[in-house]
Amino acid sequence: MHRTAALLLPLALVLGACSSGSDDAPAAEPVKAAEPADSPELTADPAGTVVDLDPDAEGMVFDPVTGLLAVAVRDPNRLVLTDAQGVTQAEIPLPGHARHLQLAAPGGPVLVPAEDSNMLVEVALPGGEVTETMVGDYPHDAARVASGQILVGDEMGGTLSVVTDGEVTQTFDSQTQPGGVATVGDVAGVVDVGAFSITTYDVAAGELQTVLDAGDGPTHIVTDGQGRFLVADTRGDAMLVYGSDPLELDSTYPLEGTPYGLAYDSTDQVVWVTLTATNEVVGLSTAGDELTEVARFPTVRQPNTVAVDPTTGRVFVGSRETGQLQLIDARG
Repeated sequence: MHRTAALLLPLALVLGACSSGSDDAPAAEPVKAAEPADSPELTADPAGTVVDLDPDAEGMVFDPVTGLLAVAVRDPNRLVLTDAQGVTQAEIPLPGHARHLQLAAPGGPVLVPAEDSNMLVEVALPGGEVTETMVGDYPHDAARVASGQILVGDEMGGTLSVVTDGEVTQTFDSQTQPGGVATVGDVAGVVDVGAFSITTYDVAAGELQTVLDAGDGPTHIVTDGQGRFLVADTRGDAMLVYGSDPLELDSTYPLEGTPYGLAYDSTDQVVWVTLTATNEVVGLSTAGDELTEVARFPTVRQPNTVAVDPTTGRVFVGSRETGQLQLIDARG
């Protein structure tokens, strides 16, 4: 494992300041994890079509094999499965609320970290059969590596749970507050929303690899077709692009508007980013060495979450404020 000097320098400055400052100086408030902006009222009509869904829609993923969109909703907590038009096909009760959803593989199952139940829920598609595994404290995101193991970020426990065939087989305690998780082969990239860092783990080998800075307040992470990690620096108004082998910062793309939700279209090589401060969703091409903007659409209010159908290019945006689902045909 190695850690960059950029992480060590702030610690040295803090120690220096403590040794020379007055004993009466108040302790600085620790900087908390970044959050989406409190979105303003709409100033433009949302693009595409808007349909009613359910309260507190947040966490979505589209499965191109079954053609189903999975959306986590609350009151009560459940997973809503809709077709590509937003028409509900099934509802699966969940033991807790969720904010992140991923597919273990095309065709499912859907990985649902049910935060306040401390469970990873795997929901089969299209039938909705459920498998539950008790993990760490407040699971926030989960992703499967090539070897088949699932890495779960236990946000409030500061741990990562490795789930193998429905059982926790290893626990990493190297995180402060794990947030987003994404994978390239057997390597997982984990955003620490409390330490503002990105860490890679060889999950199959059970080893921590590298830790780097990740901006002013990272939240979500996805991977692209070039094996890179794409991180939303929500507080820093930027997208960060990291090579995965080895982990290194390749480029920074300024993106004002408090970027938050992410989804990757592997066909068009576009990452879709929601801007919660401006009620927009932006498409950034990942085909080159650096990101370039290729599309921008007005959205529903509080667009915390986004998904995409790589077959048709349809983009789905969920509103945490209104419970609405927006359908945008980005390819025209």
